[in-house]
Amino acid sequence: MKHLKEFTIPFVGLKLGKHHFKYQIDKTFFEHFEYEEFNDTSINVGLSLNKKTTLLELDFDISGTVNINCDLTNEAYNQEISNQFNLVVNFGEEFNDEEIDLLIIPHGEYEINIQQYIYELIVLAVPTKRIHPGVKDGTLNSDILKKLEELSPKLKENKETEEETDPRWNTLKKLLTDK
Repeated sequence: MKHLKEFTIPFVGLKLGKHHFKYQIDKTFFEHFEYEEFNDTSINVGLSLNKKTTLLELDFDISGTVNINCDLTNEAYNQEISNQFNLVVNFGEEFNDEEIDLLIIPHGEYEINIQQYIYELIVLAVPTKRIHPGVKDGTLNSDILKKLEELSPKLKENKETEEETDPRWNTLKKLLTDK
């Protein structure tokens, strides 16, 4: 996959200490990854890079909204998301990203691309079960929701059903309570 240039940080030219970067993520970012689950996005990414003599510490902080479809009604709604992630970048003989929060890059590298980490943070911040807030509080007027309620099985809570039971079962139930 081709790296997006704006997400590549050349850390060689940076002084020791903290550096802050801000990114605005929209739908075109996800088109690059061929991810089509979001209708629209408005996400702010804050990155704090702490450069030390032997390693880099990256602290990601994302917040914003993604417009997605409800799993029940297929109605679009804005889902608030937020996520944080800390990554340590160390130098070694060869590239190694097997650990979740540790990245090892070769000694000769002079830049790091963070687009994959931002992508994963955003996708993992979205709940797995996507339910429109109107479904939860009952304010959503949707034909699909009405049809689901119509087709859902109804519970019978009539006392008549208890009286219709065979009297032999009542005698057997007494055996359970007798000691």
